Parts: sequence; structure tokens; C-alpha cells
Amino acid sequence: MSYTLVFTEQYDRRALRFIKRHSELKSQYLKTLQLLEMNPFHPSLRLHALQGKLQHLHSVSINLSYRISLELQISETEIVLINVGNHEAVY
Repeated sequence: MSYTLVFTEQYDRRALRFIKRHSELKSQYLKTLQLLEMNPFHPSLRLHALQGKLQHLHSVSINLSYRISLELQISETEIVLINVGNHEAVY
């Protein structure tokens, strides 16, 4: 089963800024998005639910330092991307 990634205008702006600052991560970032679309539960993404004020969101890892926060709507097979950045920026 394949999932649909939903890119909001706000996320697109954040992602563009992230790639400009971290051009060396572009291929890892794109690979993460591809894997997320194919299988959001793949172990290398380290998908986990967030807590506290972000409890309705989940996070996946680009690498050990950078994350993408997202809203999973599994019942509709959609994944809405919310934010991308390092641990402090995302959480």
C-alpha cells in the first residue's frame, strides 16, 4: 500500500529553507520522503508519536540530528507534512 504525501504551503517554505541551509542533506531528505510514501512504518524512519503540546503529531528521522514532523491520517492513507529541521526546531 502506498501513501499520499500532502505538502502544505507552510511546509514547502520550511523545507525550501531547510534544504538551502543544509544542501548536503538533500539526498537523505528526498530518500526519507520516498520511504515515507512507500512505508511510513519502515524501521529506518524511526516513526514515533510525539507527546505534550505536539501529541497529535508524529516524527520520522532524516538522520540522527534532523527530523520531519508529520500528521498521520492512516485511515485515509494520507500523510500531511508539518515541519522539517533539527530536534529543537521540530519539537
